[in-house]
Amino acid sequence: MKLFVILSRVPWPLEKGDKLRAYFMIRHLSERFEITLCCLSDEGPKQEAIQALSPFCKHIEIIRLNRMAIYGRLCLNLFFGNLPFQVRWFTSNKAKRKIKKLITQHQPDRIFCQLIRVAEYVKDIPNIPKILDYMDVFSKGMDRRLNTAPGYMRPLVNMEYKRLLHYEHTVFSQFDERMIISEQDRNLIVHPEHHKIHVVINGVDTNFFYPMPHDKDFELLFNGNMSYPPNVESAEFIVKMVLPLVWKQKPGVRLLISGTNPSPRVKVLEGKNVVVSGWVEDIRTSFARSRILVAPMQISIGLQNKLLEAMAMGIPCITSTLANNALNAPEEECILVADTPEEFAKHILRLLDHPEDASLMADNALNFVREHFRWEAVCKQTGDIIEKAGQA
Repeated sequence: MKLFVILSRVPWPLEKGDKLRAYFMIRHLSERFEITLCCLSDEGPKQEAIQALSPFCKHIEIIRLNRMAIYGRLCLNLFFGNLPFQVRWFTSNKAKRKIKKLITQHQPDRIFCQLIRVAEYVKDIPNIPKILDYMDVFSKGMDRRLNTAPGYMRPLVNMEYKRLLHYEHTVFSQFDERMIISEQDRNLIVHPEHHKIHVVINGVDTNFFYPMPHDKDFELLFNGNMSYPPNVESAEFIVKMVLPLVWKQKPGVRLLISGTNPSPRVKVLEGKNVVVSGWVEDIRTSFARSRILVAPMQISIGLQNKLLEAMAMGIPCITSTLANNALNAPEEECILVADTPEEFAKHILRLLDHPEDASLMADNALNFVREHFRWEAVCKQTGDIIEKAGQA
């Protein structure tokens, strides 16, 4: 069976959640389908990405999006359009013509879209069953950002929230099957038949992420794409709200903030006991050097890969109620949950003071992810959904 996959980014390197999910799905789905991969990018194709993806794809097409044209579309969309900016950014008439030509050329049996960002390209194509992976509910993330956005930005954020809410609803009926990353996210899709969306979680590669002996240079770790607003706000929360409480009792506690593209707001957090590393070639070294992962996600959508990866490496985790609602890890047994600075500080001090508790929780969490978050099982479910799409 031929599968045409459309992505809003090239899924390599794996520094962002959507890239990670796309890469592993392509890798495993290639065992069942002949894959034509079509990626949008505002950069030219990079040879290392082509080399990483070629073993799993019959054909790879990277369509270049012009930056100036993107900004022009966004300006027009502000006054004359009604598409969400998240969608309009990636939607180009030139790219649409190219994609339709590719579909005609390759004659796929199924079309798979990751994220609503690329839905405009294929939503009207007839006679080929289509699958949409919502992955995350962008409207809810935008709604939560309303609470923290500066006053001058709120009208724009509110506009984007309403457009996303409407688009997530209308695009539902334009696909034969739909997927999403958690039940929590599925319940946020405002559509009377949202229960028909398949919950397809993320996995973790336990052959790559596994416990590694290493000197513990840092007591605490926070990692991720450090230009992504929820991660920026979480890093600020740890440094400004949580660490002062921890330092009152343990002034030597050190935090590593690790991840690609740290924003200026993140860079200024660096200090005597706070290190901002930026991009690291192998993220496992950041986990291995740290005792505890702290992930106080306050506007989290979807499932946090950082939690899965830390658990797979035997690192005890402290996270928010919101983030654990998607993960569903047993509290106290596999993870500690906190929402206030005081609660986070209390849990950090407890794990540092009682390493036996930290070790037991890490072992439980490792078993939890090995049992419930295997990519093989995730991609088998995805393959079954793709195959049944369009069948009565």
